[in-house]
Amino acid sequence: MSRGRLIVLEGAEGVGKTTQVARLAARLDASGVPVERYREPGGTPLGDEIRRLLLEPAAHEVAPAAEALLFMAARAQLATRIEARLRAGVVVLLDRFFLSTYAYQIAARGLPETLVRDANKLAVGGLVPDLTLLLVADPAVAQERMRSRGELDRMEREDPAFHERVAAAFREAASQAWQQAHPEVGPVRLVDAEGTEAAVARRIAAELTARWPETFSVLHESQ
Repeated sequence: MSRGRLIVLEGAEGVGKTTQVARLAARLDASGVPVERYREPGGTPLGDEIRRLLLEPAAHEVAPAAEALLFMAARAQLATRIEARLRAGVVVLLDRFFLSTYAYQIAARGLPETLVRDANKLAVGGLVPDLTLLLVADPAVAQERMRSRGELDRMEREDPAFHERVAAAFREAASQAWQQAHPEVGPVRLVDAEGTEAAVARRIAAELTARWPETFSVLHESQ
């Protein structure tokens, strides 16, 4: 049985990652492609409890180092499950991974990059995404999407300067030079996240089909 693919969807708050992960999973499943989807933090009982601690609006103040290590703990637990599914030939769709750690904990929180990268290496071993699709949208569009969802979580409630640092880090990650210097993130492709859900889904399908037509051409057939 051939190894599956680890596809990560990334981006700032409000770009539609979660919506597109669910949509992509449903389309692959309907087309007979073995697929599972997870989110960070989460995907396991331990990870879901860590997610509650990290993201609920009423959470106690969390020190940046504690925040990063909690994310790593959830990731370490999930990585074992993902590896097993990939060995079984499953396409794994993941809502956030280590690129978010760069954007939020290193760039926005100011934690030492070398130490955080070492912690991630311990958490995931050799697990590297086959492809990260980085969704980008105008900040005003993203903010409106966030507000339309209702109550904001702890990360979403951070000040505008924090979110600008996050956005800048994601923009930097789109460069070839940055990706070559950070091989643990794997290849990153930008996807325009503005417009309708269907339009964004078509752009995602085009990226995946161009890279792995033998697996993802079914996305075009199911449109």
